[in-house]
Amino acid sequence: MIEKMLSNLDWLGHDCFRLRAAGQIVYFDPFQLSGDLPPADLILVSHEHFDHCSPDDIKKIRQAATVIIAEKQAAAKLSGKVTAIQPGQTVTSGPFTIEAVRAYNTNKKFHPRANNWLGYIVTVEGVRIYHAGDTDYIPEMAGYQADIALLPVSGTYVMTAEEAAQAALDINPKVAVPMHFGSIVGEQSDAERFAAKLVNKIKVHIPQKKSN
Repeated sequence: MIEKMLSNLDWLGHDCFRLRAAGQIVYFDPFQLSGDLPPADLILVSHEHFDHCSPDDIKKIRQAATVIIAEKQAAAKLSGKVTAIQPGQTVTSGPFTIEAVRAYNTNKKFHPRANNWLGYIVTVEGVRIYHAGDTDYIPEMAGYQADIALLPVSGTYVMTAEEAAQAALDINPKVAVPMHFGSIVGEQSDAERFAAKLVNKIKVHIPQKKSN
């Protein structure tokens, strides 16, 4: 089931992923979307920065029945019905259980802990998928349980590839997937360094960007 879920998880660049599961479509942090896009049943927004909370991109995939879940500041930027949540909350949407977890910087000031910005652990069809949002390697990660972990690796605004590898070891998913590279900041080499650190420890899937 994990391999099936991974095959239905499309990386659309930066921190944006699209998941097809249980007959529905979920977008995480939609940004710079292009092409013929299937409409969303569920949209999850980690925080208010423009490359994660993009009202224009959300309009491209939103339909009347789309459920949008976001942290408070991001929710305020979006029109219509949006559910604002904070770390520690769990909500359900159709077949999805969504746990909001913390995402913050420890040695830089771009994502303060006090802002209550988010990562998400989404459970569907018995598989737990962790989208870390923009975060450093934080102590809370040792308590997260996930089968698939989507982790930023670029450094600068988030953890480095080496720090992300340590995070992966704490979380111990079946598969770790690097993100937050190849767009605003970060290179393919960051993803490759991340993978190299986890050889013979955790399976790493370096995603290939899809345009639609």
